Amino acid sequence: MRHALDTQSPVCVIGAGIMGAGIAQVAAQAGHPVQLHDARDGAALAAWRRLAAGLDALVAKGRLSAEAAQATLARITPATSIDAAAGTRLVVEAIVEQAEAKRALFAQLEAIVDADCVLASNTSSISITALARDLRHPGRCVGLHFFNPVPAMKLVEVVSGLRTEPAVAQAVFALSERWRKTPVHARSTPGFIVNRIARPYYAETLALLQERAAEPAVLDACLRGAGFRMGPCELMDLIGHDTNFAVTASVHDANFGDRRFVPSLVQRELVDGGLLGRKSGRGFYDHAERAAPGPATHAAAPAPALPQAARCRVHGHGALVDRWLDGLAREGRAFERVAESPWNGLELDGAQLRQTDGRQAAQVAAEHAVRDLALFDRTVGPPSAGGDAALAWGASGSASEAWQASAAQCLQAAGRQPQRLRDVPGLVVARTLAMLINEASDAVLQGVCSAADADLAMKLGVNYPAGPFEWLADWEARQVVALLDHLDTHYRGERYRASPALRERAWLQTATAP
Repeated sequence: MRHALDTQSPVCVIGAGIMGAGIAQVAAQAGHPVQLHDARDGAALAAWRRLAAGLDALVAKGRLSAEAAQATLARITPATSIDAAAGTRLVVEAIVEQAEAKRALFAQLEAIVDADCVLASNTSSISITALARDLRHPGRCVGLHFFNPVPAMKLVEVVSGLRTEPAVAQAVFALSERWRKTPVHARSTPGFIVNRIARPYYAETLALLQERAAEPAVLDACLRGAGFRMGPCELMDLIGHDTNFAVTASVHDANFGDRRFVPSLVQRELVDGGLLGRKSGRGFYDHAERAAPGPATHAAAPAPALPQAARCRVHGHGALVDRWLDGLAREGRAFERVAESPWNGLELDGAQLRQTDGRQAAQVAAEHAVRDLALFDRTVGPPSAGGDAALAWGASGSASEAWQASAAQCLQAAGRQPQRLRDVPGLVVARTLAMLINEASDAVLQGVCSAADADLAMKLGVNYPAGPFEWLADWEARQVVALLDHLDTHYRGERYRASPALRERAWLQTATAP
């Protein structure tokens, strides 16, 4: 069958909610005549009027010409009947996220559209293979997953089920590019690319909250300090806890209860209590206030000097190590450089400040017979000027109060704002990044996507500062696996099992090390 799509091909969008209206706008702006239909009486016309108001606002801001706005609206026709799909080359459904409802709609459409009309679903998590199951022409069913808000977000996941014809996937991929989107190919598995790989970003913070490791504002600040635009608690409040919990539960159920995707008791309690985030006025934060409260910070301008010590050793490598070396040299302080050390950090008169490797500070202190020991989190790049330089740290229960104060001072001397966590393994950034890398490694291993598409999807779909394989390029695979293994040993479950692909990469790295 011929599935070529061009900018003159008529398009039908079914579902006139936020997503459907956005898809209709993008298609119309690209030059397509668009039929916009919704089963609810008056919904399509109401959506068309909202689009008109939105386009007028863009004109008023100088971001769109009046002519372009008028032409876009003229191409969109609010349709009162699904029969308007007849003669269209592409139908995109954006109705309720229920498999039976979508299957019923596609069955109805097959009696209306031509045999070579592409049937696309904007589903975020439902199997494309399952949606195509009862179709006479299942090869034309494909996922076309946009991200909200559709006109602004560049990413589109082009999702192929078991029976999706490659020509169909390629046709909507090319069409997405003509719509000025950035498409990526994905295989139909639970969560596709973004909603699968992103689960640990929420899950690790929720697990830390369940252990009472820190307050939401502290955890959010630490992940913003690693370059994320929003912390997990802020983001879940924005998405809505009901929506976020439902996606997690869906991915968990679709993976037969795999503990890597287990939903959180903390989040379920918020949902049960109606504390859904911004939409209800309160979630982790009270949104009656103008902004979420920030964590307590330590003044770091100018950064204090390192504490005085009779004997100073600087171990390993990394951003903080470099800052300490520069500071010691600038102050003319005597120190010993231990470049080939098994750990990164600082040693002052036998007291140690180490970068986390996934163990608790108490465990490291016991295994190395060091009473005064503290751990700091993984850093990602230097702190930006005027940016959030929050960095998590924790101390062994055996550490003296004097050393705990000195450890915080050392982090401030490196230009960071130390945020105290309870002594938990992996702190927050290290374990979160490791789990994101691990999930992406499994997705590539299982043929869901390529490594390049995983990086692209996470940066464009959820605004990550880097992709998981970009993080891995700056972090030895064997260190990531070691951290996951330490977490796995501590929690004694399947959640932190290392991906076979990541473990193989670690073995190869070890085998080829000088």
